[in-house]
Parts: sequence; C-alpha cells; structure tokens
Amino acid sequence: MPEKYATSAKSALMALMLANREMPNTELKSTYKITLLPKDRDALNRDKLLETLKEGRRLIHKITDRGIDWCMTHLVESDLPGRVGPQARVNQELLRRVVPFLRERGLLAEAIRSRGLEDLIRQVYLDLGDGYQDWVRLAKVRPRLNGADRNDVDETLLKMVKEGSAHLVPDSNRKVLTEEDHAAAIRVGGEDKHLMAIEES
Repeated sequence: MPEKYATSAKSALMALMLANREMPNTELKSTYKITLLPKDRDALNRDKLLETLKEGRRLIHKITDRGIDWCMTHLVESDLPGRVGPQARVNQELLRRVVPFLRERGLLAEAIRSRGLEDLIRQVYLDLGDGYQDWVRLAKVRPRLNGADRNDVDETLLKMVKEGSAHLVPDSNRKVLTEEDHAAAIRVGGEDKHLMAIEES
C-alpha cells in the first residue's frame, strides 16, 4: 500500500482507533507525543479518515469507520522490519486472516469500536470535566458515546448509580436548560436528571 500520509498522521489515526473516542488535539500531543500538523490533518479530513471539530479554541478529533479500515489495512499490508521477532510475524499473520473476515461481513469497525460502555462513559466524562466528582451535563456526554443505544446508556448509568460509582442530579436552575438538556435527561424517581458525576474507582 503506498505511503501517502505523514508518520504523525498515521500515528494519530492509530491512537484514535485504539482510544475509540473523540480526542482533543492537545491530548494527542501530551499523551502520545503526536504533533498533527494542519496540512496532515487536512489530508486525513479530506480523505474522510478523520473528523475534526472545533470547540472554542480546541480541536477535537474522531476517527471514522473509513479511518479504522485504513488503519487495519495498513497494519496488515505493511512490511515488518527484517529484525522483528517471530511473535510480531505471527501476530501480523493473524491480522491478515482476521481483518478480511471481519471486513467481508461489514463488522470491522464494529469490532474495533467495541468496548465496555461503562469504560467509555468514564473516559468521555473525564474528557469533558475537571476530574472525578465534577458535574458534567448529560447533554455533552451522550453525543460522544459512539452512537451507543440510549437504553443501553441509561441502564449503564443506573447501574453505576446503584453501585455508588456515579451520581445523577437535576439542574436546579431550570432557566439555563436547553432543548439538548431536556432531550438528554434521564428520568429517575419521577424527576429528570441533567448532570452526572463519577467517583474515582
């Protein structure tokens, strides 16, 4: 497969695929030491491997299903260095068998994106807030859950509340509630809850 993207661009795609969530540009740099230059980011966006949104002054990246497909093809078709050991070669051979199987059945992106919903909720919560026990709006959390079914999300949230690892409360200032807040609320005990907080595990 021809190399058409910069190393930083390919690394960014891989990091986003493994994280399976939206990620601020600053986190790519601080956590993964990846500097995604504008021209490289634009190339990924143009080819629909990456979606980049602007929130205030922050750039938020999200890999697309097409981006996941590109990453897996890159992993399968890339030549391994000559001095790589047998384990890496066996792992690549496994990928060469599994990836086409999932791709032919339209399951490749779903398989990569699959992860525990509670883990995903926790990660999104931490990305949006100022750490554990901070109150975050459900209207901000729900759109970042990779299209997870609302009922599944609600069940997971209620399970976390029952276990004491999460808390849900209404926003007492009804005047600030938006349509998004009303739509994202979860009804518990006859009352709509708009805010959530998670305890450190």
